[in-house]
Amino acid sequence: MPVKGFKSAKLRLAPVLDAAARASLARQLAERVLACLGQMWTVVVCDDEEVAEWATGHGARVAWTPGLGLSGAVTAGVSVAAAEGFELAVVTHADLPYAVGLDRLGEPGCVTLAPDVRRDGTNVAVVPSEAGFVFSYGKGSFERHRAEAARLGLPCRIVHDRRLAIDVDLPEDLAGAGVAI
Repeated sequence: MPVKGFKSAKLRLAPVLDAAARASLARQLAERVLACLGQMWTVVVCDDEEVAEWATGHGARVAWTPGLGLSGAVTAGVSVAAAEGFELAVVTHADLPYAVGLDRLGEPGCVTLAPDVRRDGTNVAVVPSEAGFVFSYGKGSFERHRAEAARLGLPCRIVHDRRLAIDVDLPEDLAGAGVAI
């Protein structure tokens, strides 16, 4: 689970939320997603001391990933899962207010993707941990991740579940987020 520093997260919400409210929102959302993971073995990839302390305080392992960017950090986290012997890695973003069922997604030898509501980004990706999947986040990541599964010769299952599709990136996303600000 990649988690950006709470104080630097959600900058696209600056027109409607001040810095303290954005930090509080980022923490609340991350806590919801972490709680959804339940008993799953969890790695939080980050480059922020406060996030690392928060993650270990919640029983997660931390992969320190300064300077790697989101795609590189996620790749590092998947490598940690592979090194620990996990066949599948569930990559979920920390801003999904309604995330559910993450422990039931994915199957061996297959890529599972859950796009955002705009069907542009990738909110959840489940990949075989040793497949060499190359992550490519940012605008259009959902299609790039589908293409990456095809490049690797892996079947790709798409999960259209509104609870996994809703994320909080833009001011218009706040209305449906169900969080106290």
